[in-house]
Amino acid sequence: MDVVNPIVARWRREGLEDPVAFWARAAEKAFWFRTWDEPFVWEPPTFRWFVGGQTNLSYAALDRHVHTGRGGQAALIAETEWGERRTYTYAQLWRFVRRIAAALRGLGIQRGDRIGIYMPTCPEAIALMLAATRIGAIHIVVFAGFGAGALADRLGMAGARAVFTADVTWRRGREVPLKEIVDQALAGGVPSVERVVVLRRGTTEPPMTPGRDIWWDDFLALANGQSDSHEVMESNEPAFILATSGTTAKPKLAIHTHGPYQVGITSTGQWCHGLRAGDVWWATSDIGWIVGHSYIVYAPLLLGATTIAFEGALDHPSPETVYRIIEENGVTGIFTSPTAVRLLMKYGSEPARKHDLSSVERVVCAGEVLNPPAWEWLQKDVFQNRIPVIDHWWQTETAGPVVGNPYGIAMLPIKPGSASLPLPGMDVAVVRPEDGTPCRPGERGVVVIRRPFPGLTPGLWGEPERYARDYWQRIPGVYFTGDAAFVDEDGYIWFAGRADEIIKIADHRIGTIEVESAFLRHPAVAEAGVTGRPDPVRGEVISAFITLKQGYEPSPQLERELIETVRRELGPVAVIGEINFVRALPKTRSGKIMRRVLKAVILDRDPGDISTIEEEGSVEEARAAWLQLKEMLRVGVYLEQPQPSGVDGEGSLP
Repeated sequence: MDVVNPIVARWRREGLEDPVAFWARAAEKAFWFRTWDEPFVWEPPTFRWFVGGQTNLSYAALDRHVHTGRGGQAALIAETEWGERRTYTYAQLWRFVRRIAAALRGLGIQRGDRIGIYMPTCPEAIALMLAATRIGAIHIVVFAGFGAGALADRLGMAGARAVFTADVTWRRGREVPLKEIVDQALAGGVPSVERVVVLRRGTTEPPMTPGRDIWWDDFLALANGQSDSHEVMESNEPAFILATSGTTAKPKLAIHTHGPYQVGITSTGQWCHGLRAGDVWWATSDIGWIVGHSYIVYAPLLLGATTIAFEGALDHPSPETVYRIIEENGVTGIFTSPTAVRLLMKYGSEPARKHDLSSVERVVCAGEVLNPPAWEWLQKDVFQNRIPVIDHWWQTETAGPVVGNPYGIAMLPIKPGSASLPLPGMDVAVVRPEDGTPCRPGERGVVVIRRPFPGLTPGLWGEPERYARDYWQRIPGVYFTGDAAFVDEDGYIWFAGRADEIIKIADHRIGTIEVESAFLRHPAVAEAGVTGRPDPVRGEVISAFITLKQGYEPSPQLERELIETVRRELGPVAVIGEINFVRALPKTRSGKIMRRVLKAVILDRDPGDISTIEEEGSVEEARAAWLQLKEMLRVGVYLEQPQPSGVDGEGSLP
């Protein structure tokens, strides 16, 4: 059947037939001091958009709104888990950013210099990002949950001249000593860093290094006598760099630029998220991630919305925190992660029913696949089928959505578990990794992007060869995303996790996301994380780590029910090797399950860098559960009867 609305079909057709003209029309809606000479120059593997055009990301986000009468509208509402709330109008945020811009110049920061921001999601950090782009400096925000080693790597690779931090932040009521972590990172040797600026928030003063460290208020005083004017930037000059994929290897510093990034995130933000002027928009992420850059800071302000920034844990001090913020601020649009949905799902829908959520018009999710059970809970239980809950897919490198339901153009049928269709202007395919040929409907392959679009990173900071090798040479001539998926008969794309997370069972390939989604079909399961474990007969079997909802306890009967649930959903190919019940899964603080850590636990290996982990005890708990299970299996007391999970419908735990 044809599920594509005629308007969407026309936009998608125009984007594929003449992508340069398509994106040039989109760029006409962005802000330019001077329009471009050439809309697109492709010099494989890199490329440039709107060449010769002049703009400034910060000016477009603030100055032009103030100059056109939006100065009195709320631009930023900052909330915290401990109840603090600060509101800035566009005019107030503009003045704050200008003062910081002048202070940066007073600190000696110039156009093209890099500054590191290791701060929580607070107004000072957001204003600092905007001030850096205002003067043509390049910011690298490092998530304020990384450890000293990861921070040092990123600052060193970027060549940051200054680091901005806070003395402390708080998460779930616990104090996190950010300045102490900065000191540890710099003690390891980051020679480019000359100054450290510290925002005072706590009551205990951290050690300050004379000649290097200054307090935030003293930094602001450097604005006196300095210019707060904006720089006019060529379209392709870097606005910021952001690290990606740093948990398994040396991080990559993706570059995003003033012009193409602006066009990309505003266009896809409108088409997929329905972002518009006057929206009260809440992206529940952190500024340390690309979601925070694109959809807490830049796109909402570029489009004249009110953006909400939240510092803390979404379920602290109570499961009602999210719903309270929605009600009190009249939130109209929400961007959140599937992990956040599953976190709230653990508490049931009762906390939501205590609050008026009628202002919400749509919810969009990304970060991992929005499993059908989580979608159904949010769509039906929380929002009573009143609004659409939309899944979509993108990466740090793409800056904004690539595959999604085009809510802002015309709503298409939702298929729970699918990210929907490539958005207009996106040439996306699922191909066989060995030769790059297109997969048949239902055949699993890897996702590639066949042409650049505005917002796609044009390079990695300081590593052009790595950019070519990792993205454009894996399958020659196309951009390799590293994600596995298949396409159905309607063209909808179903993501199955990272290509290297596919589990191969007796020559059958099954995605980790598919198995986790199947586990979530059981009413007892709050979260599931799975990985493949070597098996001498089948190649691999599934090792599952399960957290249960309140009111459920592990038992042999529950285990049998879970195995039967997965078998019913996926068939006998999904061979469950074992189920480990744990209190918490190892996840990054951005909400992604660290499946490589689960794999390391199963294989008794070093899990590597876990500085981004949300709960430090989750790794040891997973390891203890696995060791206990191994002992039970050895003495034959864990299962009361064999599980029907073999490929041929028979078999038991090895």
